Amino acid sequence: MNFFASEKLQKMSASIFQEVANRKKAAIKRGKDVIDLSVGSPDFPPPSFVVETLIEAAQDTSRYGYTLTGIPEFHEAVSYFYQQRYAVELNPVKEVLQLMGSQDGLAHLATALINPGDYVLVPDPGYPIYEASVNIAGGIIYPMPLLAENKFLPKLDEIPLEVLKKTKMMIISYPGNPVTALADREFFEKVVDFAKQHGILVIHDFAYSELIFDDNPQLSFMSVPGAKQVGIEFNSLSKTFNMAGCRIGYVVGNAQAIKILASLKSHIDYGIFYPIQKAAVTALTSDFQYLREQVKEYELRRDALISGLRKSGWQVEKSPATMFVWAKIPVGWTSREFVFELIDQAGVAVIPGDAFGKLGEGYVRIAMVQPPEQLVTAAERIHQFLLKQAITN
Repeated sequence: MNFFASEKLQKMSASIFQEVANRKKAAIKRGKDVIDLSVGSPDFPPPSFVVETLIEAAQDTSRYGYTLTGIPEFHEAVSYFYQQRYAVELNPVKEVLQLMGSQDGLAHLATALINPGDYVLVPDPGYPIYEASVNIAGGIIYPMPLLAENKFLPKLDEIPLEVLKKTKMMIISYPGNPVTALADREFFEKVVDFAKQHGILVIHDFAYSELIFDDNPQLSFMSVPGAKQVGIEFNSLSKTFNMAGCRIGYVVGNAQAIKILASLKSHIDYGIFYPIQKAAVTALTSDFQYLREQVKEYELRRDALISGLRKSGWQVEKSPATMFVWAKIPVGWTSREFVFELIDQAGVAVIPGDAFGKLGEGYVRIAMVQPPEQLVTAAERIHQFLLKQAITN
C-alpha cells in the first residue's frame, strides 16, 4: 500500500533545519569539527532557583496526573511579570492562557480562527511556523516585505484594499526572528489603528522580549492603548529563562481570541506537568537580576561575533536584540550555497535566510548559542573561508 501526505502538508517544504543538521552530521562523520550556530536553542542553563523548584515539585508523587490547564498561580505569575517588566495590567483569568511553548499556540491559532479563503498578513522574512500554521488551516498568506531600507517594518499602506477586505489576522514580531529589528511605539500605534480600521486580529510574537540590548526599551505591544481590543501577544520561558525543553509559554491580551484558542486546546492536550508549571511560577516571580546578567552575557557574545566578522571584511549589522545575527552574505552566493559550503569547508553551521521566506534570500541567520571564545573561533574560520574564496575567484 502507498500512503501520501495531505495536500496541506505537501504545501510545506522540508525543514531546512533538518537539512543543515544532516549536513553537519555528514561533515562530522568526515572528521570535520563543526561549531553549530544554527538552531536557536539556548546553551545557558535555567536559573538554579528554577531547577530547585522543579526538583522539589517533582518529588511530590501526587502531582503526576493531568493538570488539564494552567494552574492559577501560573496565570497570576504571568500577570505579575507583565506588570513588573512591561507596565501592562492583565486579568489573569481572562487575558492569560498557558501554552506548551509559544510555538504551540502559534501553530494552533490559525486553526482556531481561520477559515479556508481567509487572508493572513505574514512577515517575509518570518519565523516558519507563521506560514505553516496558515497553510494547515487552509488560509491564504499575503506576505508583508521586511526590508532593510524600511528598518524591517512592513509598509501597511501598501497592502491592497481588496486583500484587507478578506484579511482576518496579521502576524508581527519585534524583536524579530530571523530579522532582529525593534519596533517603536509609533509603529505599534499605527498597527492598532490599522487593525481597528480593517477588523484584523493582530498577533505579536514577543518571544525575545528579554533579549534586548544597549538599553533599548522593552516594548510590549500590549502596552499600547487599544492593543487588547485588537490583538494578542505570545511569549515564552524558552529564551527568557532557558527552559526550552520544558515547553511552557503563554499568550496574553484579547479575552475573546484567547477563549477561542483555549477551546481548541481543550480538544488537543491535557496540560503541562505540574512541576514544570511550579518552576515557571518561580521564574516569573523572581527578582529579575538573572535576566539583567543574561542580557549582558548575550551582548558580550554579540560584540565578539560582530567584531570578528567585521575583521574578516564582512560588514555585518549589529543586532539590537535576540540571540541572532541577521547577516547579508557576500555577493555571488545563494544563501543555501553559502551555508552548505560554510559547513563543509569552515566547520561553521548557520541557517540560510531563504528558510524564512523569499526575501530572506541573500542573508543567513547566525545563532549566538556558544560562548564568546567559540564565536571568535567561528568568526576566524569564516574569515579564512572568505579569504580562500577571494583567492579562488
